[in-house]
Formats: sequence, C-alpha cells, structure tokens
Amino acid sequence: MPTDKKPKAVLLYSGGLDSTIALYSLVSMGVDVIALNFDFFCTGSNNRVYQSVADNTRRLGVNVITVGVDNEYLEVLKNPRYGYGRSVNPCVDCRIYMLKYAKKVMDLEGADFIATGEVVGQRPFSQKVQRLMVIDKEAGVEGLVVRPLSGKLLPETIPEKKGLVKREAMFDLQGRGRRAQMKLAEQLGIKVYPTPAGGCLLTESAFGRRFRDLKKYCRNFDLKDVLLLRFGRHFRLDDKNKIIICRNESENKAVMDLVSDEDTLFTAVDHKGPVGIYIGDFSADSMKTAASHIISYSKAPRDTPVKVKFWNKKSTFCSVIEAYALPKNLQHKNLI
Repeated sequence: MPTDKKPKAVLLYSGGLDSTIALYSLVSMGVDVIALNFDFFCTGSNNRVYQSVADNTRRLGVNVITVGVDNEYLEVLKNPRYGYGRSVNPCVDCRIYMLKYAKKVMDLEGADFIATGEVVGQRPFSQKVQRLMVIDKEAGVEGLVVRPLSGKLLPETIPEKKGLVKREAMFDLQGRGRRAQMKLAEQLGIKVYPTPAGGCLLTESAFGRRFRDLKKYCRNFDLKDVLLLRFGRHFRLDDKNKIIICRNESENKAVMDLVSDEDTLFTAVDHKGPVGIYIGDFSADSMKTAASHIISYSKAPRDTPVKVKFWNKKSTFCSVIEAYALPKNLQHKNLI
C-alpha cells in the first residue's frame, strides 16, 4: 500500500566534513535525519566542530541528540577487543559502540536505518570494506548502515533494497584525500565545517602518554580520571604521586567543576596563578615538590618563599606550606 511517510535515519554526526556531506546528502534524498553527536574526546573542544554541528543541523531543521562519555564507553577504552591504533584510539571498538548506541536510538525513534560519513580506505585501521562489514556484524546492525560517501562501492544495504535510498544518489569516494569532499561541499552549499583533521584526542601522542601513565600507576581509575587527562600539564613526581596544573582560567573552571569534593586542590596563596590537582599520598617531599611546580607557573616571585595552600572542596583537609619556584631548567621536569 503506498505511503507518503519519509524514510528516517539516525546519522552518526561528528560535525566534520564527511559526516556533514552525509547529512546534506540524506536530506537531499528526502530522508528525515536524526543527528547523533558523540561528544567524547574532541581536540580542545574545537569551536569549529560545535559551530558546524549547530549551524548545519539548524539550517536543515535536523534534531540533534548529544551523547557524552559514560562508564560503558570507559570499559571500551580500558580493554578494547580490537586493540588501539597508533596512540590509545580504540577505533574499531569505538565504532562498534557507536553503532550499537545508534541502533538503540533507531529502535526508540522508529527510524529505518543508520547512516555514517565513513569513506572506504580513509582510515586504514577501521574503514577497509571488510572491516566495515565486520564492525556492522559485531554491532548487530548488519545491512542497516548506509554510507552515502562510498555507497556505490559497498554491498547493497537493506534500505536500498526497500527503496528508502537510491544507490545512484550516493557517491564512490575512497582513500585519504579530501579534495573530492571539498568539491562536494561546495556543490551541496555547505558553508560551515572544520578543517579536515583527526579531531580525536585519543589519537594524539601526548594524550596517549597520559593515558598509559594512568593505566600503569592507577589500576582502578574511573571516568573522572580519564576526563582530567584533557586538561592542564601533567607531572609524574614518583610512583605514588602525580600533579595536574591548569594552563588558563577556563581550565581552572573546568577542573573545579569536574573534581570531587574529596580531591585535593592546591594553588599559590596571595598570587594570581593556576589551580592544581594533587593525586597521591601526603609526604612532605612530594607536597613540597608540587608546591614548587605550581609557584613556577604563577605570578609569585621566584626568589622568595611563597605559601601554597592544599585543600579539598569538602573542607576536610587543609594545609599550607612554603616553597620556592623551580629553576627554569627544572620547570618541565617530570612532565608526562
């Protein structure tokens, strides 16, 4: 029996160039799209990414569902079945997690299929044709995932067989180059998108070092510990002690919002400067070293003793000690 009901899709939408092209392509095909945005470990909370998500979905009248990092994803990050990429990026396991989540949203919203902006061969670890098929099967969405940018190169999907999307309306992009995507963006009238790049902190070597340090010295780390890796400078003082020193006022605020009431904070007294987090025991030597580090990044004088306060938001701990700033040649010592 004929029906005027539009096909409906849940699109994994990062706000990047590829997923934005997928968004516009699906809308041009007459598909009702729900944009599923995973706000996990975007590089530096890239404003261009958020602007792209907001502007393009608003322009097309598309609803956005934003998903934050949760404990289920933490387990993926801790023990990825398919391992890590060059840093600590569990790309295959991450994709499986996202597609499983998308399937739940699809069922809840009464959608017909899932879509992504993936391009065959763009990421060697997770976007080869065979790997894409394995990911779909592991996620329980076999045959339900439409990839408009490379649709002509992939096996026919269930939505295609049902006539919900047409193969001739899709593309045959492959490989790591982005010139074809930029040309398509111009043709589709896409004006806002971030510069094509990795965009995921998990792929960056600096974040990888911090994460491996966390796994080595803190076996029972939690979600907050991982989220703190995004902020500040991290120093490993010894096997038991680590400090994080914020880099600016916005990080000071973000860290203060993230830490628990029991976490130990420290800062130079009577001098403008950063907030630090002290993780470990309370030995006199370690606290003195931590104090010297934070004085070095404050506006305090370098040649006189400065008071540094250690406290928690619960007000169950408070200690003030005096220390000197580190010499410049030692300021970055123990930086992770």
